[in-house]
Amino acid sequence: MITSRIPGFYNMTVEERRELLASKHVFDDEKKGHSLEQDALPVTTADNMIENVIGTYPLPLGLGLNFLINGKDYIVPMAIEEPSVVASASHIAKIVRNAGGFTTEATGRVMIGQIQVVGCPDMEAAKKTLLAEKDALINDANAAYPSLVARGGGAEDLEVRLLNENSDSKYGKMLVVHVYINTCDAMGANIINTMVESLAPTIEQLTKGKVFLRILSNYADRCLAKAKCVIPPELLATGDFTGEEVRDGVVHAYEFAASDPYRAVTHNKGIMNGIDPIVIATGNDWRAVEAGAHAYAARHGKYSSMTTWSTDDTGNLIGELELPMSVGTVGGSIRVHPMAQVAHNMLNVESAEELAQVIVSVGLAQNLGALKALVTDGIQKGHMALHSRSVAMAAGATGEMIDIIAEQLIKQKEIRVGKAKELVEEYIK
Repeated sequence: MITSRIPGFYNMTVEERRELLASKHVFDDEKKGHSLEQDALPVTTADNMIENVIGTYPLPLGLGLNFLINGKDYIVPMAIEEPSVVASASHIAKIVRNAGGFTTEATGRVMIGQIQVVGCPDMEAAKKTLLAEKDALINDANAAYPSLVARGGGAEDLEVRLLNENSDSKYGKMLVVHVYINTCDAMGANIINTMVESLAPTIEQLTKGKVFLRILSNYADRCLAKAKCVIPPELLATGDFTGEEVRDGVVHAYEFAASDPYRAVTHNKGIMNGIDPIVIATGNDWRAVEAGAHAYAARHGKYSSMTTWSTDDTGNLIGELELPMSVGTVGGSIRVHPMAQVAHNMLNVESAEELAQVIVSVGLAQNLGALKALVTDGIQKGHMALHSRSVAMAAGATGEMIDIIAEQLIKQKEIRVGKAKELVEEYIK
């Protein structure tokens, strides 16, 4: 495995970067490397993935570098259009790498299927009946997907919840059955839905009620991944700011997000800036991951920061991020999308659990990158420097003109399309 520490990678041309990756055997199959040069997603493939296809919508695919997680190097594919995210995550990963790297853990691969039951003559009696038949219901669920059981997964437990017990509305009171399913290395949406749908007739018979919804929950709070980093303050020093100043600023910024939902939303969006690009690149469901993450941020009854930042007795900065992470390494679009296969090949993860731990590490890095910028020079300095290239292109700059116009925009501190158009017109005269 190539080290994720590749100095000067950002200074190379796209062709040079591809050649370097190929020379270091990042891809276990030469064909996968060629996918970077070809049509990332053929329209014929896209037409079989969703309805009403008229084309494809590419995103830039960059590499998060310098990531050392549990002693292993990772080159992280990130599909995102926003400037500075990949650079910021890679910058922080280098700092954390010098501090020993990220440490991670995961709780396992248990996902949740829900079955809604209404109209029971006696809700309490129905609940007791279902719990008495728990083992039989688990066996029935596993019979609906024997191949999962053969791989070491399957339904493991069952719980029954009574919602809105005192509701006067006929639509409010209901039983909800939770089936806890180990989906192994699959995200498992289709698996879970098949299993809970198979139980509906039996549950109606046992409860004398009516089953409506039978579907997975994206709030996968039994499928958690956690990342942690410990950084000595001297590694955080930048420009005119000491490491202690940066450290204290990060903790103050975290406390702001932990106390105020208006700040927490933007704080957490920055975390998802790191997470979503990997989820997208690997062919996973970023909407499901987003929904679960934001729900977890409100698990204590108030929307708050997903990360925690603190100091230890020796003055080190401690960062932690724990989130539900319903991702997979097999199934769904992962098997179909050529670039998803390339992404998994580059990551070289052996399981969905390992992928989840990489993802939360990048989310933690991206959060620190944003906070470090905010408490020092401000977020705009690095972000707008990169954004200036997009503005230059939007104004019609091409080739070498892009860098020239972008540099002028930064010098004149006017990073806007109108100004860029003026500079382009002057350049081509």
